[in-house]
Amino acid sequence: MKKSIRIIAVIAALILALGCLAACGGKADNGTTANGNSESAAEAKLTATDGVLVMATNASFPPYEFVGDDGAYAGIDVEIAGLIAEKLGLKLEIQDVEFGSIIGGVQSGKFDMGMAGMTVTDERKESVNFSETYAIGVQSIIVKEGSDIKSFDDFFNADGSVKDIMIGVQQDTTGDIYCSDTVENGGVGEEHVTQFKTGNDAVQALVAGKVDAVIIDNEPAKSYVSVNEGLTILETAYTEEEYAICVSKSNTALLDGINDALASLKAEGKIDEIVGKYITK
Repeated sequence: MKKSIRIIAVIAALILALGCLAACGGKADNGTTANGNSESAAEAKLTATDGVLVMATNASFPPYEFVGDDGAYAGIDVEIAGLIAEKLGLKLEIQDVEFGSIIGGVQSGKFDMGMAGMTVTDERKESVNFSETYAIGVQSIIVKEGSDIKSFDDFFNADGSVKDIMIGVQQDTTGDIYCSDTVENGGVGEEHVTQFKTGNDAVQALVAGKVDAVIIDNEPAKSYVSVNEGLTILETAYTEEEYAICVSKSNTALLDGINDALASLKAEGKIDEIVGKYITK
C-alpha cells in the first residue's frame, strides 16, 4: 500500500513539473521549448551567445571582397557587412573560403551569412534564403586584345553550333552556371567551359592562352584587366543579375535583422557611398 502511494506521489510530482515547464515556456536540454518549437539559431545569435556575426566570403573578387595591402579584408561587401553587424549590435567575423562552399556552410550553420557578390538564383533559393538586393551585377566577357571574339554571338558558328573555343570561369559562380548550361538555355555547354577556383586563376589562364575568354562579374573584370596588360572587356554584357546576402532558411530572425539594417543603410545613403568609393561610373 505504501509502495503504491509513493508511486502515485512520484507521478503527481512529474505531472506538476511538466505543467510548470509548459506554462513557464521553459526549455528542454536540447534547446527546444516545452511546446515543441525549436529556438532558432538566429534568435540565439541576435539576443546573446557570443555576439559574433560570422560572414563567409571568397576574398578574390575585387572590388566586392579582397585582401588589401595591409593584409586586412576590404571591399564593398566587407564594408556593408561591417555596418550591418554594427546595427545588429554584433561583431563581424570574416571567413575566407572557396565560393562553392559558402551556401553549404550557411545551410549547416557553420556561417551565419554568405556575402560574396552572390547572385540570387532559383536554384540557390532552394537551399538558402536571400536578403533584399543591395547591388546589381553584370556578367562581362574578357578576351585578349585583337581577339576575333567581339560579342557572345562570336562563340557560335553560323549554324548555331559552338565553335572550338574554351571559356574560363570561377567555379560555382553564375558565370560558371550560365556558361555550362546548354545552348538552348543560353550557355555553350560544359564541354566548352574550364572551371577555376578563383577569378584570377581564370584570367591568368587567358593570359597564358589556355582559354579563349573569361566570363566574370564586370567590376572584378575591370580590376583584373587593369593589372594584366593585353586584355580587354567586350562592350556587350553577357547578362545582368542581383546581388544579395544568403542566410539559412531557419535563420528568419537574422534575415529580418539584415533586411532592416539594409533598408536603414540605403535610406542613409551609406550603401551608395560605399559602392561609389570602389566603383566610379
